[in-house]
Amino acid sequence: MTHHHCTCCGSAPASANCATRYPLKEYGHLVLSALLLTSGIVLMNAGILFPQHPGLAFAWFMAAYLPVGLPVLREAWENICQKDLFNEFTLMTIASIGAFYIGEYPEGVAVMLFYSLGEYFQGKAVSKARHDIKALLDVRPEVAIVVKEGKAFPTNPRQVQIGETIEVKVGERVPLDGTLLTDMASFNTSALTGESVPRHIKQGEEVLSGMIATDKVTRIRVNKPFEQSALSRILDLVQHAAERKAPAELFIRKFARIYTPVVTGLAALLVIIPWIWSLVDAGFAFSFNEWLYRALVFLVISCPCALVVSIPLGYFGGIGAASRLGILFKGGNYLDAMANINTVVFDKTGTLTQGTFEVSSCETCKGLSAERLIQLLASVEQNSTHPIAKAIASYASRKGIDLLPAKDIQETSGQGLEAYVDGIHILAGNARLLEQHQVDFPKDISDKAEGTVVLCALDGQYAGHLILSDMLKQDAVQAIKDLKALNIANIQMLSGDKQAIVATFARKLGITQAYGDLLPEGKVKHLEELRKDDTNRIAFVGDGINDAPVLALSHVGIAMGGLGSDAAIETADVVIQTDQPSKVATAIRAGKVTRHIVWQNITLALGIKILVLVLGATGVANLWGAVFADVGVALLAIMNAIRVQRLIR
Repeated sequence: MTHHHCTCCGSAPASANCATRYPLKEYGHLVLSALLLTSGIVLMNAGILFPQHPGLAFAWFMAAYLPVGLPVLREAWENICQKDLFNEFTLMTIASIGAFYIGEYPEGVAVMLFYSLGEYFQGKAVSKARHDIKALLDVRPEVAIVVKEGKAFPTNPRQVQIGETIEVKVGERVPLDGTLLTDMASFNTSALTGESVPRHIKQGEEVLSGMIATDKVTRIRVNKPFEQSALSRILDLVQHAAERKAPAELFIRKFARIYTPVVTGLAALLVIIPWIWSLVDAGFAFSFNEWLYRALVFLVISCPCALVVSIPLGYFGGIGAASRLGILFKGGNYLDAMANINTVVFDKTGTLTQGTFEVSSCETCKGLSAERLIQLLASVEQNSTHPIAKAIASYASRKGIDLLPAKDIQETSGQGLEAYVDGIHILAGNARLLEQHQVDFPKDISDKAEGTVVLCALDGQYAGHLILSDMLKQDAVQAIKDLKALNIANIQMLSGDKQAIVATFARKLGITQAYGDLLPEGKVKHLEELRKDDTNRIAFVGDGINDAPVLALSHVGIAMGGLGSDAAIETADVVIQTDQPSKVATAIRAGKVTRHIVWQNITLALGIKILVLVLGATGVANLWGAVFADVGVALLAIMNAIRVQRLIR
């Protein structure tokens, strides 16, 4: 028989996981037991049958007991065989058998029935939480349409080879990662990012599994096997997130291992001490059945199941709710750690900015129009793959400026381009390029400019320049406001760009601490300085590729734009798929909400249990009260844990 670790009783092995012991359709034993118990109580209170036949009463309630009691008795025996004596199955077994021993048959059945009922609801809740997380991302199509020699062949995505072409119709999901062969197409990326805003993809760009074609039939050349597709990796990441336990979960596990044997011992002492006292004090009347009854109440209410189930359920819920918003936590421990964050350090490029250049200003020398300068520069740059060249060509296109053919193009790495357009010799690049060709130009342009400068010389004479700037992401300003609203005052920005550019972006964002001219090792040194102060709990937010060392050094590493990025998935603790910096505040709120609910459950469960334990030991609470209190606490804790799904948004 395969053994699993039981969710509810610390780490005690059991023959079936508590979350799946009672599938939805297998509750007939609960109904049968409940009917027999209810009818038995009615017959007993009406004085029918049982008073005349005591043996029949025992048989009737034993028939009610066996459907719900046998599974628990079996679990208890298997645990005892594996030298795990103290677990909830043993507690329930002792309590129910004890109740039968003292003639409290209905209460003996009730112990097992309500315990089994509580387990059933707990199992459903845990299974639903796991299913929600899996269903959230497990939207991979079961069929891929492979196109060969003009014919379409339905194929299992797992069997599609790299390099094959697949076809995706409007409204269908992309089954595998690949490169778009169609000119341009729009895709809904909500399964990957949580955002339903359409994404326009051009020919040659990457399309990821899970996207939905929205405007036309598309063809895609597969570049990754099924197991390595974006959606498969994300699904695997979220499903395994539960393996990394938060401190509260680890605490409860350790607590349950100590708590259960302690209360079992206390229950035994509840019988032994009065008996010993009766031997010392002849005036003290000891009734074994009375004190055994109190001990049984003590055992029932001490069951830690509600406490141990509701806490991981809270973290399941938190991880699932965050995933729906495009925030992937690699474990409950990182979700918990986010609640402590008081310092957020952002990388600039690609994190707070779009990482794409835009022409922000154009200056020309006397007699040359801005439109003519842009036309000549864009004509030279039009065939280059450099991001700056692409930005200039794109800017000219948006302005409706016609480009001219360029001849004799020469590119000097790290300097720029040289070419002829309309018979004019053109230099387009940085200061080093113009200096190499002995062109005179204002030397302070690059120092003053708050962006990247592209200088231009025509026939050996300086003609003007363009300034290109990175653009802030749409929600970057809101991201900083949201963090400040969470009382995170220490917000910093690091960048390899020159300080003037960094300072400009910092002013726009409302960040007071911004540091430029940093190489990767400079960023690491900065984080090391921050970590010297033990009060700083640092989240670093970067692109997950160039910032891997800093992501690893921070308390929580957050990768922006993790969509399809292997390095981001591997390095970061949290991946924000939507590429939105405002989701950093959402991630912190998710951590705070989850922790708050988890500790509410711990306080609720322990508080009520301690109260009823005291009442049971003093003879005030009976077995019915203990059973209802235990099941009631469990259900309250479960409902509270499920609430996390609605609170994180």
